[in-house]
This record gives sequence, structure tokens and C-alpha cells, in this order.
Amino acid sequence: MGHREDLLEGAKRCLLEKGFVRTTARDIVKESGTNLASIGYHYGSKDALLAEAYLALVGDLADAFDGEQAAPIDAEPGSLERFQEVWANIIGTMRGPGSMWRLSIEIVAMGDQLPAVRDHLASQQHDAARALVALFSGTKEEDVPDETLNTLGKFYTTLMTGLIMQWKFDPQNAPEADELAEGLRQVMEAARRT
Repeated sequence: MGHREDLLEGAKRCLLEKGFVRTTARDIVKESGTNLASIGYHYGSKDALLAEAYLALVGDLADAFDGEQAAPIDAEPGSLERFQEVWANIIGTMRGPGSMWRLSIEIVAMGDQLPAVRDHLASQQHDAARALVALFSGTKEEDVPDETLNTLGKFYTTLMTGLIMQWKFDPQNAPEADELAEGLRQVMEAARRT
């Protein structure tokens, strides 16, 4: 591995241990075995490096959502059963005390103090929403039209944000996938009656 990759891996470890605000450039250099000048040369700034590290951590979760580490998603795309299966896998990533999702809460809470990180991650939010729509609908990300991204993608992103907050704030009372599916079923039933 070169300095760029070493920095990224070191930043990922620092984020998981210390979070965004408490991680310093010196922490990353110590963890990665590189030097301070490498951060600017390869990433432009510590904040840009931390944003990339966070995105890499989220990307590492892809297998937990629908890859080899995940429970199989067998239900029909778009079905209530698939909704439950996908959320069960996502919620599974939130259970552990060392879950990287606490970093998402830190970004929300400290966004004004981390504007470069917030702005970089906000620009990536469309890609995350597109990936969620593809996962629930059983399609490829590139096949998700923009109009679907701007409706269903925002719906799933809003659910994801709420789940992260609930699982980190009050995990004993946070919703399980079957409860989410039942809630959605009730909403659908009520909409049919009106």
C-alpha cells in the first residue's frame, strides 16, 4: 500500500475510535505511519480525508446489507417482505456498540463545525439513496431514474436517518424490521380506505 491508502485506512481506524471532531491530523499520521504533508498532498485536507474515510466505512457495510455477510434477500422486489428483509440486514449493522453509524449522528449534530465534511457527504447522499432504491427494488443502481431517486430515494434516506438516530439514542426501544413492515402495511391499508 502507498501513503494514500495508508492514510485512508488510518483515518478509518481513527474515526471508529475517536469520531470526527476528536481525530487530529497527527492521530491519522500516527495510525497510518505516514507524515503530515501526505494528507495535504493526497487529500487536500484532514476533513476531506475524514469524509473519504467515512464513505469508505459506509461502503464496507454494503456486504452487510446485501452481500456475503447479509441474510439472504429472497422476497419479490418491491414487496412488503423484501422491505422487511432489507431493513433487517440494515438494522443488523446498527446493533453493535462500535457501530460506525454513530459517526452519522456526529455529522448531523456537529455539521456546522465540520462544514467541509458535511458538504462532501451531502454531495454523496444521492448515490446512497440510489443504492437503497436499487436494493429494495432489486434493480441496478444505474437503472434507478432520477424521479424515483427524488421520491422513493428520499423516503428510504429519511427512514435510514431516523433508524440511525433511534438505534444510537435508545437501542432498547428502537424499531425492528418487522415493526417497520407492519407500520408500512398499516399506512398502505389506511391509504386504500381513503
